[in-house]
Amino acid sequence: MLNIITSINDEIKLTAPTTADYLLVAGGGGGSSGAGGAGGLLSGSSFALGASFTVTIGAGGTGNACNTTAGARGTDSVFKSNTANGGGGGAKVQNSATAGTYGSGGGGGQNGAATTTGASGTAGQGFAGTGNAGFTGNPFPGGSGGGAGANGNAPTGNSTLGTGGIGSTSSIIGSSTYYAGGGGAAFNNGTPGSAGGLGGGGLGGGLSTNGTAGTANLGGGGGGSGQDGTGGNGGSGVVIIAYPNSFAPLTSIGGGLTYDQPSRAGYRVYRFTAGTGTVTV
Repeated sequence: MLNIITSINDEIKLTAPTTADYLLVAGGGGGSSGAGGAGGLLSGSSFALGASFTVTIGAGGTGNACNTTAGARGTDSVFKSNTANGGGGGAKVQNSATAGTYGSGGGGGQNGAATTTGASGTAGQGFAGTGNAGFTGNPFPGGSGGGAGANGNAPTGNSTLGTGGIGSTSSIIGSSTYYAGGGGAAFNNGTPGSAGGLGGGGLGGGLSTNGTAGTANLGGGGGGSGQDGTGGNGGSGVVIIAYPNSFAPLTSIGGGLTYDQPSRAGYRVYRFTAGTGTVTV
Protein backbone atom coordinates (compact mmCIF):
# COMPACT_ATOMS: atom_id res chain seq x y z
CA MET A 1 0.00 0.00 0.00
CA LEU A 2 1.36 3.42 -0.96
CA ASN A 3 2.00 5.86 1.83
CA ILE A 4 0.70 9.06 0.19
CA ILE A 5 1.04 12.45 1.86
CA THR A 6 -0.15 14.74 -0.92
CA SER A 7 -0.76 15.11 -4.63
CA ILE A 8 0.42 18.10 -6.62
CA ASN A 9 -0.46 18.33 -10.32
CA ASP A 10 -1.47 14.66 -10.20
CA GLU A 11 2.09 13.65 -9.17
CA ILE A 12 2.07 11.28 -6.25
CA LYS A 13 4.49 12.28 -3.52
CA LEU A 14 5.83 9.49 -1.33
CA THR A 15 6.95 9.78 2.27
CA ALA A 16 10.50 9.06 3.33
CA PRO A 17 11.12 5.63 4.87
CA THR A 18 10.99 5.45 8.65
CA THR A 19 12.37 1.93 9.05
CA ALA A 20 14.55 -0.45 7.07
CA ASP A 21 16.08 -3.90 7.16
CA TYR A 22 19.85 -3.85 7.47
CA LEU A 23 23.00 -5.95 7.31
CA LEU A 24 26.22 -4.70 8.89
CA VAL A 25 29.56 -6.52 8.43
CA ALA A 26 32.99 -5.39 9.67
CA GLY A 27 36.37 -5.93 8.03
CA GLY A 28 37.94 -9.37 8.40
CA GLY A 29 41.23 -9.93 10.21
CA GLY A 30 44.52 -10.41 8.36
CA GLY A 31 46.27 -13.77 8.29
CA SER A 32 49.74 -14.74 9.46
CA SER A 33 50.65 -18.32 10.44
CA GLY A 34 47.10 -18.52 11.77
CA ALA A 35 44.21 -17.37 9.59
CA GLY A 36 42.22 -14.20 10.19
CA GLY A 37 38.82 -14.20 11.83
CA ALA A 38 35.76 -12.87 10.02
CA GLY A 39 34.37 -9.44 10.68
CA GLY A 40 31.46 -9.18 13.09
CA LEU A 41 27.99 -9.40 11.57
CA LEU A 42 24.84 -7.67 12.76
CA SER A 43 21.42 -7.66 11.12
CA GLY A 44 17.91 -6.59 11.87
CA SER A 45 14.50 -5.69 10.46
CA SER A 46 12.23 -2.67 10.86
CA PHE A 47 15.12 -0.65 12.27
CA ALA A 48 14.26 3.04 12.91
CA LEU A 49 16.29 5.19 10.52
CA GLY A 50 15.53 8.68 11.83
CA ALA A 51 16.27 11.79 9.77
CA SER A 52 19.91 10.90 9.09
CA PHE A 53 22.49 8.32 10.04
CA THR A 54 26.21 7.62 9.82
CA VAL A 55 27.70 4.78 7.77
CA THR A 56 31.33 3.62 8.03
CA ILE A 57 32.70 0.64 6.14
CA GLY A 58 35.49 -1.22 7.94
CA ALA A 59 38.64 -2.15 6.04
CA GLY A 60 40.18 -5.60 6.20
CA GLY A 61 43.24 -6.12 8.39
CA THR A 62 46.65 -6.46 6.75
CA GLY A 63 48.15 -9.93 6.39
CA ASN A 64 51.73 -10.21 7.64
CA ALA A 65 54.84 -12.41 7.45
CA CYS A 66 54.05 -15.51 9.46
CA ASN A 67 57.51 -15.85 11.03
CA THR A 68 57.58 -12.36 12.51
CA THR A 69 54.25 -10.51 12.76
CA ALA A 70 50.66 -11.37 13.62
CA GLY A 71 47.88 -10.43 11.20
CA ALA A 72 46.20 -7.09 11.88
CA ARG A 73 42.70 -6.75 13.28
CA GLY A 74 39.96 -5.71 10.86
CA THR A 75 38.34 -2.29 11.22
CA ASP A 76 34.87 -1.81 12.72
CA SER A 77 31.86 -1.00 10.55
CA VAL A 78 29.14 1.39 11.78
CA PHE A 79 25.48 1.87 10.90
CA LYS A 80 23.78 4.54 12.99
CA SER A 81 23.82 3.20 16.59
CA ASN A 82 25.25 -0.21 15.66
CA THR A 83 28.93 -1.15 15.56
CA ALA A 84 30.22 -4.47 14.22
CA ASN A 85 33.73 -5.29 15.46
CA GLY A 86 36.57 -6.13 13.07
CA GLY A 87 37.83 -9.71 12.89
CA GLY A 88 40.86 -10.81 14.90
CA GLY A 89 44.22 -11.25 13.18
CA GLY A 90 45.90 -14.64 12.91
CA ALA A 91 48.90 -15.35 15.16
CA LYS A 92 52.52 -15.63 14.01
CA VAL A 93 54.47 -18.89 14.25
CA GLN A 94 54.54 -20.44 17.75
CA ASN A 95 52.27 -17.77 19.18
CA SER A 96 48.73 -17.60 20.40
CA ALA A 97 46.30 -15.23 18.73
CA THR A 98 45.87 -12.02 20.71
CA ALA A 99 42.77 -11.67 22.84
CA GLY A 100 40.51 -8.71 22.22
CA THR A 101 37.10 -7.52 21.09
CA TYR A 102 36.65 -9.09 17.69
CA GLY A 103 33.87 -10.11 15.39
CA SER A 104 35.40 -13.61 15.22
CA GLY A 105 38.71 -14.83 16.62
CA GLY A 106 41.86 -15.36 14.57
CA GLY A 107 43.59 -18.73 14.35
CA GLY A 108 46.61 -19.67 16.45
CA GLY A 109 50.02 -19.88 14.82
CA GLN A 110 51.87 -23.12 14.23
CA ASN A 111 52.07 -24.61 17.75
CA GLY A 112 50.04 -21.70 19.16
CA ALA A 113 46.59 -21.26 20.68
CA ALA A 114 43.66 -19.48 19.05
CA THR A 115 41.51 -16.75 20.55
CA THR A 116 38.08 -17.37 21.83
CA THR A 117 35.47 -15.21 20.20
CA GLY A 118 35.37 -11.62 21.31
CA ALA A 119 32.28 -9.47 21.46
CA SER A 120 30.86 -9.56 17.95
CA GLY A 121 29.57 -6.04 17.78
CA THR A 122 27.58 -3.77 20.01
CA ALA A 123 24.02 -4.96 19.60
CA GLY A 124 21.65 -2.21 18.55
CA GLN A 125 17.88 -2.15 18.96
CA GLY A 126 17.89 -5.65 20.43
CA PHE A 127 19.59 -7.32 17.46
CA ALA A 128 22.43 -9.54 18.64
CA GLY A 129 25.69 -9.93 16.74
CA THR A 130 27.43 -13.15 15.77
CA GLY A 131 31.04 -14.25 15.86
CA ASN A 132 33.00 -17.36 16.75
CA ALA A 133 36.43 -18.58 17.82
CA GLY A 134 39.45 -19.38 15.70
CA PHE A 135 41.19 -22.75 16.08
CA THR A 136 44.47 -23.71 17.73
CA GLY A 137 47.52 -24.26 15.54
CA ASN A 138 48.98 -27.78 15.32
CA PRO A 139 52.68 -28.71 14.95
CA PHE A 140 52.38 -28.26 11.18
CA PRO A 141 49.24 -26.33 10.18
CA GLY A 142 48.32 -23.00 11.65
CA GLY A 143 44.79 -22.53 12.98
CA SER A 144 41.77 -21.52 10.92
CA GLY A 145 39.76 -18.36 11.58
CA GLY A 146 36.29 -18.18 13.08
CA GLY A 147 33.27 -17.15 11.02
CA ALA A 148 29.92 -15.54 11.76
CA GLY A 149 28.18 -18.92 11.67
CA ALA A 150 30.71 -21.27 13.30
CA ASN A 151 34.12 -21.66 14.92
CA GLY A 152 37.18 -22.31 12.81
CA ASN A 153 37.41 -26.03 12.05
CA ALA A 154 39.94 -28.43 13.52
CA PRO A 155 42.66 -30.12 11.46
CA THR A 156 42.91 -33.91 11.51
CA GLY A 157 46.45 -34.79 12.48
CA ASN A 158 49.07 -32.90 10.49
CA SER A 159 47.74 -33.49 6.98
CA THR A 160 44.04 -32.63 6.80
CA LEU A 161 43.66 -28.93 7.44
CA GLY A 162 40.96 -26.96 9.20
CA THR A 163 38.67 -24.93 6.96
CA GLY A 164 37.61 -21.45 8.02
CA GLY A 165 34.44 -21.09 10.05
CA ILE A 166 31.36 -20.75 7.89
CA GLY A 167 29.69 -17.35 7.62
CA SER A 168 26.00 -16.48 7.85
CA THR A 169 23.52 -16.03 5.02
CA SER A 170 21.34 -13.05 4.22
CA SER A 171 18.87 -12.40 1.40
CA ILE A 172 18.76 -8.63 1.91
CA ILE A 173 19.92 -7.97 -1.68
CA GLY A 174 17.32 -10.39 -3.09
CA SER A 175 19.46 -13.53 -3.29
CA SER A 176 20.89 -15.65 -0.50
CA THR A 177 24.53 -14.73 0.08
CA TYR A 178 27.09 -15.80 2.68
CA TYR A 179 28.95 -13.12 4.61
CA ALA A 180 31.76 -13.16 7.21
CA GLY A 181 33.56 -16.47 6.65
CA GLY A 182 36.79 -17.26 8.50
CA GLY A 183 40.17 -17.65 6.80
CA GLY A 184 41.46 -21.13 5.91
CA ALA A 185 44.38 -22.77 7.72
CA ALA A 186 47.88 -22.97 6.26
CA PHE A 187 50.03 -26.09 5.96
CA ASN A 188 53.79 -26.07 6.49
CA ASN A 189 54.78 -27.92 3.33
CA GLY A 190 54.21 -27.51 -0.41
CA THR A 191 50.55 -28.51 -0.25
CA PRO A 192 48.08 -25.65 -0.61
CA GLY A 193 46.22 -24.80 2.54
CA SER A 194 42.58 -25.23 3.37
CA ALA A 195 39.57 -23.37 2.03
CA GLY A 196 38.19 -20.33 3.77
CA GLY A 197 34.70 -20.47 5.21
CA LEU A 198 31.74 -19.66 2.98
CA GLY A 199 31.35 -15.91 3.21
CA GLY A 200 34.61 -14.72 1.68
CA GLY A 201 37.25 -16.43 3.84
CA GLY A 202 40.68 -16.54 2.16
CA LEU A 203 42.46 -19.75 1.14
CA GLY A 204 45.35 -20.89 3.31
CA GLY A 205 48.86 -21.19 1.85
CA GLY A 206 51.63 -23.79 2.06
CA LEU A 207 55.38 -23.66 2.71
CA SER A 208 56.62 -20.27 1.46
CA THR A 209 53.18 -19.79 -0.10
CA ASN A 210 51.06 -16.82 0.84
CA GLY A 211 47.50 -17.04 2.05
CA THR A 212 44.89 -15.36 -0.13
CA ALA A 213 42.84 -12.32 0.81
CA GLY A 214 39.33 -12.43 2.16
CA THR A 215 36.71 -11.25 -0.31
CA ALA A 216 35.99 -7.53 -0.41
CA ASN A 217 32.60 -6.47 1.01
CA LEU A 218 31.96 -9.89 2.54
CA GLY A 219 34.15 -9.39 5.62
CA GLY A 220 36.05 -12.66 5.23
CA GLY A 221 39.23 -13.40 7.19
CA GLY A 222 42.58 -13.63 5.37
CA GLY A 223 44.04 -17.08 4.78
CA GLY A 224 46.95 -18.27 6.89
CA SER A 225 50.44 -18.90 5.50
CA GLY A 226 52.92 -21.75 5.74
CA GLN A 227 56.36 -20.99 7.13
CA ASP A 228 58.24 -18.20 5.32
CA GLY A 229 55.07 -16.92 3.66
CA THR A 230 52.66 -14.04 4.30
CA GLY A 231 49.05 -14.28 5.40
CA GLY A 232 46.26 -12.86 3.26
CA ASN A 233 44.59 -9.52 3.94
CA GLY A 234 41.13 -9.52 5.45
CA GLY A 235 38.17 -8.62 3.26
CA SER A 236 36.46 -5.26 3.73
CA GLY A 237 33.03 -5.00 5.30
CA VAL A 238 29.69 -3.74 4.00
CA VAL A 239 26.51 -1.99 5.13
CA ILE A 240 23.25 -2.78 3.30
CA ILE A 241 19.79 -1.35 3.91
CA ALA A 242 16.54 -2.26 2.19
CA TYR A 243 12.99 -0.93 2.42
CA PRO A 244 9.82 -1.18 0.26
CA ASN A 245 9.95 0.83 -2.95
CA SER A 246 6.62 2.42 -2.11
CA PHE A 247 8.76 4.86 -0.12
CA ALA A 248 10.91 7.61 -1.59
CA PRO A 249 14.62 7.24 -2.38
CA LEU A 250 17.13 8.48 0.17
CA THR A 251 17.52 12.26 0.00
CA SER A 252 21.33 12.40 0.01
CA ILE A 253 24.40 10.21 0.50
CA GLY A 254 27.66 11.75 1.70
CA GLY A 255 30.38 12.04 -0.90
CA GLY A 256 32.78 9.97 1.19
CA LEU A 257 30.69 6.84 0.66
CA THR A 258 30.81 4.43 -2.26
CA TYR A 259 27.59 2.54 -2.92
CA ASP A 260 25.46 0.71 -5.48
CA GLN A 261 21.83 -0.40 -5.64
CA PRO A 262 21.32 -4.14 -6.20
CA SER A 263 18.03 -5.09 -7.83
CA ARG A 264 15.46 -6.71 -5.51
CA ALA A 265 11.81 -6.92 -6.52
CA GLY A 266 9.63 -4.54 -4.51
CA TYR A 267 12.50 -2.93 -2.58
CA ARG A 268 14.98 -0.09 -2.70
CA VAL A 269 18.38 -1.50 -1.72
CA TYR A 270 21.48 0.54 -0.92
CA ARG A 271 24.78 -1.33 -0.55
CA PHE A 272 27.56 0.83 0.94
CA THR A 273 30.95 -0.62 0.03
CA ALA A 274 33.65 1.84 1.15
CA GLY A 275 34.26 5.07 3.05
CA THR A 276 32.36 6.97 5.70
CA GLY A 277 29.68 9.64 5.58
CA THR A 278 26.21 10.81 6.53
CA VAL A 279 23.07 9.57 4.83
CA THR A 280 19.93 11.72 4.88
CA VAL A 281 16.50 10.12 4.69
